[in-house]
Amino acid sequence: MRAIVLCLLFATVVATASGQAGKIAVSGTIKDSDVKHPVAYVNVYLKVLKDSSFLAGTISNEKGQYTFANVQPGNYLLAFERAGYKPLNKQYFVGALSTFIDIGTTELVADTVALETVAVVAKSSKEGLSGQMDKKTYSVENNISQAGGSILQAMKNLPGVTTGDDGKIQIRGSDKVVVLIDGKQTALTGFGSQSSLDNIPASAIERIEIINNPSAKHDANGAAGIINIIYKKSKQHGLNGKVGFTAGLGALGIKQENLPGIRRQYQATPKLNPSLSMNYRKNNLNAFFQGDLLYTRTLNKNEFVDRFYDTGDTIRQQTKRNRNTTVATAKGGVDWELDNSNTFTFSGLYSSEKIIDRGDEPFYNNNLSKQLRLWQFLEDELKTTVTASANWQHLFTQPGHKLNVSYNYTFHREDEKYFFTNILPTYTGSDAFKLLSDEQVSDLSIDYTRPLKHGRLEAGAKLRYRTIPTNMQFFPGLNSPLDTTAGGWADYKETIPALYGSYVYESKKVELEAGLRIEYLNLSYSVNPQHAVYKSDGYTYTEPFPTFRFGYKFNDRHKISVFYNRRVDRPNEVDIRIFPKYDDAEIIKVGNPGLRPQFTNSMEAGYKITGRRSSLYAAAYHRIIDGFIARIATTTPGSTLIYHVFQNAGRSYNSGVEMIFEQKVSPRISFNVNGNVYRNTIDAFTVENKYPVPSIYSADKEERVSGFVKFNGQFKLPSNTEIQLTGAYMAKDLVPQGEIGARFSIDAGVKKQIQKGKGELFANATDLFNTLRIKRVINGAGFRLESTDYYETQVFRVGYSYKF
Repeated sequence: MRAIVLCLLFATVVATASGQAGKIAVSGTIKDSDVKHPVAYVNVYLKVLKDSSFLAGTISNEKGQYTFANVQPGNYLLAFERAGYKPLNKQYFVGALSTFIDIGTTELVADTVALETVAVVAKSSKEGLSGQMDKKTYSVENNISQAGGSILQAMKNLPGVTTGDDGKIQIRGSDKVVVLIDGKQTALTGFGSQSSLDNIPASAIERIEIINNPSAKHDANGAAGIINIIYKKSKQHGLNGKVGFTAGLGALGIKQENLPGIRRQYQATPKLNPSLSMNYRKNNLNAFFQGDLLYTRTLNKNEFVDRFYDTGDTIRQQTKRNRNTTVATAKGGVDWELDNSNTFTFSGLYSSEKIIDRGDEPFYNNNLSKQLRLWQFLEDELKTTVTASANWQHLFTQPGHKLNVSYNYTFHREDEKYFFTNILPTYTGSDAFKLLSDEQVSDLSIDYTRPLKHGRLEAGAKLRYRTIPTNMQFFPGLNSPLDTTAGGWADYKETIPALYGSYVYESKKVELEAGLRIEYLNLSYSVNPQHAVYKSDGYTYTEPFPTFRFGYKFNDRHKISVFYNRRVDRPNEVDIRIFPKYDDAEIIKVGNPGLRPQFTNSMEAGYKITGRRSSLYAAAYHRIIDGFIARIATTTPGSTLIYHVFQNAGRSYNSGVEMIFEQKVSPRISFNVNGNVYRNTIDAFTVENKYPVPSIYSADKEERVSGFVKFNGQFKLPSNTEIQLTGAYMAKDLVPQGEIGARFSIDAGVKKQIQKGKGELFANATDLFNTLRIKRVINGAGFRLESTDYYETQVFRVGYSYKF
């Protein structure tokens, strides 16, 4: 009996051991041998030691942890591989006595040569359309034809992006574009608008993201989409960076001679841009800095306008503006990894933009035989921007499970002084005004992400408080044409709390994203009680902004996606500003405190096919815009002055088809073509311009088919030399009360890597053949306006940069 019991017990132990043998879990942790931090995304392979045959593979998580389940006892070889680190093989014996085995810590040694290679590959992999077809990413470094220019000039060459008659960036024919810096709105680029883009050096930027269909996580403004500018920032160990210098000349030829009797227009305008980016990482600290100085002279405006009135009067004028700009920008900060789960980032930006404009505006009769008036002006403007940001990121144990809390503060001051000389046949008057505006914005955001088995959940909240007190002081001279009753103070206040949530699901074939953002807005605009026309105003709303995306993958090459979103474009403070602007003496721009937001419903269907060397993306889209915001030009009885005032012009539509084709012809030749054809429609509307006296304007329904096409070719030559050629054609397009003419330009650039890839020389030309000009026609009640702006577009640059 004892023998039988012993045999049964032995059999039970063996059976138990045999059952457990296939259920052993082997785990471990991977760290950097230098800084001792966890290394994520390491490929770990389990192989049989005897013949190196492959058994299983896994990837380390954000804490450097990995696990193999169901491992049989035996001798094994563990192989560790990750870009930027030297490969490592490690032998290990797995026994049968424990169900869980902790191999312990494995340290990987950084491979500095591989790190340099990885940086190049990573940039190229981010190029083009994302897998979700909602975002396009472009490296500024690859935009050779605009190297050394501004971020605005770099954007103009991107697929899907054009500029309107006022120089604003447009996506698919609409300028309702929000521009972010590192994912945040700042006064440097405008809150819900565009500003100063031509004064941000492209040398400071790593890449640009174009988001046509933003998720609920993004603010609801920007019906046409979002452009996200990503500043350069490295996380390599030790000290590294890049220093560069660019010099250029613009306006080498005269597009159009001045009208008689005015000062000369700028020619051979210099451009200078030294830049420095630095990064230092040691242990758990990473410090970064980006500094730029941009000095330019520019023929900023050279517009010839003919005004024809129903009374038979004709006035011909030229607005010539010579501009000197000096911009100094510094951005820096530090990343502090408190531990494996908590990281703090503190950053700040300072920008000082000095603008000096010297302008001449002569007015003549129809045959230029008589000068009616000469208006000369000097603008002295200083813009100062300061931003500060603090961010805390907490990583939970589950990879991808995280919480972000951030606070952003922006201060932006505009200090403008205008001095005018009004020369008429019988007298000369001197006038001036001063405008001071201090904008302060505080944003507090909380963002939470939770991975799921087949997707993720996102939720968050944001609170914005924004104030802009302004003050306009007029200093009239003899027989002053300035409206001194339109001065004084005005205070803009805005409070926006928002909540959002979204759900993402993904399977082998299906992708689904559904989100909802709810915003409450309380806006007040208090106006000086002595203002002759405008009174205090404001509005509130609580609105839902849903987003939806559905994608279906037929296979690895073919995919379709369908999008829907609802967005809002709130009037910016300058759109409702009560003060008239006199940089044009007889075509005067003024805001409208009664302006309200425009709401847009957007629908899109996209299809992408990917080949071995080519890809094609095609999309059809339709937008319905309620409360369409536009400048409306009117006159007053007995006067030839024209007043441009923002109005809500009813409902409009934008429908079109977009195509992006990319082809790699050979290892040395590649190109992409971007085409867009759309129809803009503006329904009939009636508005009342209240300034300076009430004036009613009515317009019939207007519509026009327009579009653009762009070509971008890259050619790699021997000896590390690359050439880029870019061409763009924009057809006639509809604007309220008229049209903007067709435009065409060609850009070209060449760059060569030297000093074993650390140095780079480049040369480029913007608007190589000097063909770009802006033509407009405006049909108002009782007048017709025809204009052509021969502003400076042709610029030649050379530059050098060095990586260290």
